[in-house]
Amino acid sequence: MSRTQDTIYALSSGAPPAGVAVIRVSGMGVVPALETLTGGVPAPRIASLRSIRSRNGDVVDQAIVLYFPAPQSFTGEDCFEFQIHGGRAVVNATLAALHDIGLRHAEAGEFSRRAFDNGKLDLVEIEGLADLISAETEMQRRLAIQQSSGSLSALYQSWMQQLTRARALIEAELDFPDEDDIPGSVSERVWAMVEDMTADISRHLEGNKAAEIIRDGFKVVIAGRPNAGKSSLMNALAKRDVAIVTEIPGTTRDIIGIDLDLDGYLVHLVDTAGLRETEDRVEAEGVRRARLSLEDADMVLLLKDVTDTGPDEEISVNGEIVKVCTKMDLIDGNHDSDAIGISAISGDGIDSLTKRISGSLAARAAHAGQAMVARKRQVALLKEALELLRACIGNESLVTELRAEYLRQASHVLGKLTGFVDTEDLLGVIFSEFCVGK
Repeated sequence: MSRTQDTIYALSSGAPPAGVAVIRVSGMGVVPALETLTGGVPAPRIASLRSIRSRNGDVVDQAIVLYFPAPQSFTGEDCFEFQIHGGRAVVNATLAALHDIGLRHAEAGEFSRRAFDNGKLDLVEIEGLADLISAETEMQRRLAIQQSSGSLSALYQSWMQQLTRARALIEAELDFPDEDDIPGSVSERVWAMVEDMTADISRHLEGNKAAEIIRDGFKVVIAGRPNAGKSSLMNALAKRDVAIVTEIPGTTRDIIGIDLDLDGYLVHLVDTAGLRETEDRVEAEGVRRARLSLEDADMVLLLKDVTDTGPDEEISVNGEIVKVCTKMDLIDGNHDSDAIGISAISGDGIDSLTKRISGSLAARAAHAGQAMVARKRQVALLKEALELLRACIGNESLVTELRAEYLRQASHVLGKLTGFVDTEDLLGVIFSEFCVGK
């Protein structure tokens, strides 16, 4: 028996101990397994209280049993779930009972792979499901729901259907020019349709940066000279002691990072070594790493002690710079009007700085309510399809057969997004709409 025909099992809930543990089983041997372990098969999708017995007849636990016959299950195969008490010993004994009757422990992602193989989920939905499981913030959850619910897949499928229609029209005109049922001179409306689709894909890709920030996090780097108050600000934003704070310049010598949930967004907050020239090799390495971290930051909080009368620190960044004047509790006067004044000791200005960060986040994620592409795999395929479509509509001097080949390649690339590439779709459209065989 091949591994794809094995009946598999795994703990599908969190690691014990817990109040309840869920063990999922899927495959051809589900019904015999239920009969062996519980003495019968419950009615489909109706919770049933049963005793789980080992191969020797000993009671392992009392469990709620749910049976999902194929194809109405997560994997598309026969499935059942045990809801058992969540102690380690109970979970281990139940898993051992499943193993003893010849079932195999599932590999990582194997249930989802079977769901894909059986047409229950496509690749976009599976990736969204993985993101949903790992989501830590509210915005990550919303983005993952968009992906896993099928709305994004429906968009990609609609583009594939449009390309299939376009290719059918072009090939029908090329191969059957004398057929009465085939409209003539379809090229103009086909290329207009392709041009509209190209614009749609381009607009769709514009939301990628916002999706990346939501899914992967917004990187905020705290930078400035030694003793500018970087570590104090880090602790104030984290609301706990994360970084060591002393009056000795150069205390922070390495990158220190924490993750924050700010208004539902994931923020990677990074504290860095003070920017200065130094002969200390360890501190110099910390400064080098600090400058490197600035290059890939989405936002840099450039700190300056309000009592520091020297020029502003020169930094090279690709992201946004927010100037911050620190230690405002030391003066009674004004500060740089372009900067946000804060005091980590009194807490003054911290709320204003937090709102500044969250405001920038909200502006960058302005497309969050729309279907957005978040994964690098999806972005790469969409860009490849876009290049093919642009080559198609941008080369009017090419013969129609070659332009049609660009359409075929673009359709194939879009099919890789969801994982379903059906070469028979084109023939189905031609025969159903144009009656070629009459």
